[in-house]
Amino acid sequence: MSDDLAALRDAIDQLDAELLAKINERARLAEAVAEVKQGVAQDGEAPVLFYRPEREAQVLRRIADLNQGPIPDDQIRLLFRQIMSACLALEQPMKVGYLGPEGTFTHQAALKHFGHAVIGTPLVTVDEVFREVAAEGCHYGVVPVENSTEGVVNHTLDTFVNTSLKVCGECELAIHHNFLVSDDHEIHRVYAHEQTFGQCRKWLDAHYPNVERVVTSSNAQAAKLAVEEPDSAAIAAEVAAELYGLTVLAEKIEDAPDNTTRFLVIGRESVGPSGDDKTSIMVSTANRPGALYDILEPFHRHGISLTSLESRPSKAGKWSYVFFIDFEGHASDPGVAQLLTEVQNGSQAVKLLGSYPKAVSVAS
Repeated sequence: MSDDLAALRDAIDQLDAELLAKINERARLAEAVAEVKQGVAQDGEAPVLFYRPEREAQVLRRIADLNQGPIPDDQIRLLFRQIMSACLALEQPMKVGYLGPEGTFTHQAALKHFGHAVIGTPLVTVDEVFREVAAEGCHYGVVPVENSTEGVVNHTLDTFVNTSLKVCGECELAIHHNFLVSDDHEIHRVYAHEQTFGQCRKWLDAHYPNVERVVTSSNAQAAKLAVEEPDSAAIAAEVAAELYGLTVLAEKIEDAPDNTTRFLVIGRESVGPSGDDKTSIMVSTANRPGALYDILEPFHRHGISLTSLESRPSKAGKWSYVFFIDFEGHASDPGVAQLLTEVQNGSQAVKLLGSYPKAVSVAS
């Protein structure tokens, strides 16, 4: 029995050495790619784009297609995401801004989408994330846009009205909330983000109906306050408990077990087609009968599936609205290009927010 175990361990050690050699070989190829890109840039071509979201999505899909187990597809994608992240860091260390502080779900989404080799920059508000990317202080930013329980994050949508930034990607993250405390004092108040209170309303009503609920800018900020005030609690992710030294009093207190938040990756450049994409647009229209029908009818006629439709006040006049529409396909697809022309003809203005790869399932 011991001889068999020793032989298996020797085989694993040999494979580990081979894997290490192959990973470093891949890294050297990534460095060679960077040199080629820099050479093209010096010849007066377009600026160097080290990170290509469409290429990364294609690699992750291809790896999953090749996978024959026993490791599940989402775990395989996670392994390759981290390898690609480390290789990209050799080409160019990438700075990613996110809605902070450290330990927020947006922080987790940034790491899930880009891997752990990026330089994360926590920022206080969604506005700051947009400003930092626009000012080239960060290569990309990550912001929440909608939750499966509480709906859209209105401030994120509103910020797109006056920005030239593009949507370059999306990430979906399963959201699990935990009730965190610093000690066993009686709890007089609970801190959490506004959306988090909405996602945990039933649990709080059942367990702490008379405790004051105080809204914070983020759940990580709530955790910080719970550390400073022993008679308080916070609702936050498990990682926040580890970061700030809190005790998890109750796990997974969200009302919906499939609670999921979608995040958008914002950047300065457009993204090429990956073969399985989504497009986001913002449409403004006059307040007249049939205006929304004129916008949506071409989608039905062209057989293009909508994945999201939201309206927000345009601030251009009373009872005037803009519509945010997500749909399947890339702006460069002939059918989508024709659709956009027809939507433009039936509205006051259309703003292309971006075409980008659909979220790829990667283990958190």
